[in-house]
Amino acid sequence: MNSSISRGMVLLLAAAAGLIVANLYYAQTLVGPISVATGLSPSAAGLIVTLTQVGYTLGLLFVVPLGDLLENRRLIVTALAVAALALLAAAFATSAAVFLAAALVIGLSSVAAQVLVPFAAHLSSEAERGHVVGKVVSGLLLGVMLARPAASLVADYANWHVVFGGAAVLIALLALVLRVRLPQRRPAATLSYPKLIGSLWTLFATTPVLRRRAAYHAGLFGAFSLFWTVVPLVLASPAFGLSGAQIAVFALVGMAGAVASPIAGKLADAGHSLVATAAALGLGIAGFALPLLVPGSRPVALTTLVVASIVLDMGVAGNLVLGQRAIFMLGHEVRSRLNGLYFAVFFAGGAAGSALGGWVYAQHGWHAALLAGMALPALALLYWLGEAVSVASARTAA
Repeated sequence: MNSSISRGMVLLLAAAAGLIVANLYYAQTLVGPISVATGLSPSAAGLIVTLTQVGYTLGLLFVVPLGDLLENRRLIVTALAVAALALLAAAFATSAAVFLAAALVIGLSSVAAQVLVPFAAHLSSEAERGHVVGKVVSGLLLGVMLARPAASLVADYANWHVVFGGAAVLIALLALVLRVRLPQRRPAATLSYPKLIGSLWTLFATTPVLRRRAAYHAGLFGAFSLFWTVVPLVLASPAFGLSGAQIAVFALVGMAGAVASPIAGKLADAGHSLVATAAALGLGIAGFALPLLVPGSRPVALTTLVVASIVLDMGVAGNLVLGQRAIFMLGHEVRSRLNGLYFAVFFAGGAAGSALGGWVYAQHGWHAALLAGMALPALALLYWLGEAVSVASARTAA
């Protein structure tokens, strides 16, 4: 196969996407020690994850569109320089205010990953575009999945400061590599920045597929973020007493849920997106129902949690593929903005899930957090029923 982009460049872009997006997830398994070290109250501990996701959501809406206006390599390298400084500030933070401010900027600047994906599409030929973008997105997903266990392992053998300091060094080195290796890309801008940003609302208001897919994944990603905000606290509590390294192994096992991605893609290609979406949302609900319905001794409860994490990750991975496929079937001239809106909405759901999980767990305990997590995909499933009824009515009328 002939491609306009080398395998080495594809590997570099995939690795870069994974390293950048990992910045969003290091703190998820370190909420406990970070909140203690910075004096953050238990009820506000969820803000450690929430503000990173809020920053990422803002970046998706206000920074990523700059990829259609500014020279892409400079935009990516500048964002990474800011990310490295924010990670360094987090590493040396001794107060909650400084760490939370750094977390917000880490999220904001880490949207460089979402500038890299369309950059990869631009560098590849039409025949290879889907294949190349798929590999870059795979690297991004690996970054999401490996960040939590990597952070837990490093923190267990050193401390959480080393996690963020090490990440700052990696991102700074990555910025230098990309500055040297990436070619320049100057977009043929036709809209001013205010008009480009203004068009986002019009796209959202006039694209029902986007609204539905974003709502479905906001429910699932909110549940996912709630789970990974609360579960490390539960596993480190006296009920389980796991070390950071053991929590890392737990998070690594959850990666098995990624097998759902290709399965979901094949179902969507076969025209079964509607049913597959219901299945993904059902897996999200099941991920929280299992620990509620299968209580028992510590080994049984821990095994149930492992299974629940895999089931939940399967639902999230599968639904992400289904959503992206649906919006990528729309006009290519608005694809990047639609993708930015899609990610922004469901990351907002993730931020809400993290904040809700931290607060509910602190105020009402583990079982209440499980019920709250179950409610989010359940609400999305209720919304899905509207689409199912509409499709059934259309088929009947035909």
